[in-house]
Amino acid sequence: MSHFPDNDLTCNDFLNGRVRLWQPRLGYRAGVDPVLLAASVPATRGHTVLELGCGAGAAILCLLARVPGLHGVGVELQASYAALARRNAAENAASFEVVEADLAALPADLKQRQFDHVIANPPYYRAGAHSAAADDGRAIALGEGTPLGVWFDTAAKRLAPSGYLHMIQKADRLPDMLAGCTGRLGSVEVLPLAARAGRAAELVILRAKKGGKAAFRLHAPLILHAGARHEKDGESYTPQVSAVLRDAAALPGLSGQ
Repeated sequence: MSHFPDNDLTCNDFLNGRVRLWQPRLGYRAGVDPVLLAASVPATRGHTVLELGCGAGAAILCLLARVPGLHGVGVELQASYAALARRNAAENAASFEVVEADLAALPADLKQRQFDHVIANPPYYRAGAHSAAADDGRAIALGEGTPLGVWFDTAAKRLAPSGYLHMIQKADRLPDMLAGCTGRLGSVEVLPLAARAGRAAELVILRAKKGGKAAFRLHAPLILHAGARHEKDGESYTPQVSAVLRDAAALPGLSGQ
């Protein structure tokens, strides 16, 4: 099936309605992670952005909504999600084109292009390292089919000189991410994301620069929720994180953010 029937979709607001996103009711659904990823990118008007594995387009559409005057390209393997991303691009009036392709085998014309920024939210789990998902789309989105090193190789090749890669991943994949940068990207920075103060980071955002020579930087964790534990219904995001999720603010914690 190349398209989701409308009755299998929901339309959800991101960034307080700046982005309206159609996504499958039962398949892979975007949460806060792509919004945080989009908020980490120091893009400015006129820049170009490539998202590898764009899904329905949550991350890149949030970035395009936050920074006017960007042009985005998304690469998506699954035909149904690529079609959904095109629909979301049109309904959000975004300068965003979608290429249905395997990121390990990009079309020839895309291989001729370079971008100021590449963003990626690869599958969080190594193949066989998580419980199987009943929905095929969710299974592909969550379970690694393409080795993480291929994501870095593709990103590095598509970045313009001095361009930046931003990637969000599980913290336990950080060694793989650093290995992926070796020989390809430099000036690596890592921002850990911790649910609450005193807790270990579950996610990290990595920034790396093509041709970068700066020393590695490990930043203090960004705390997502206020308080030592969840005590009541409703949201408990810190004011900084709430500003990112609701008001399209830049993500604090990385250099220049």
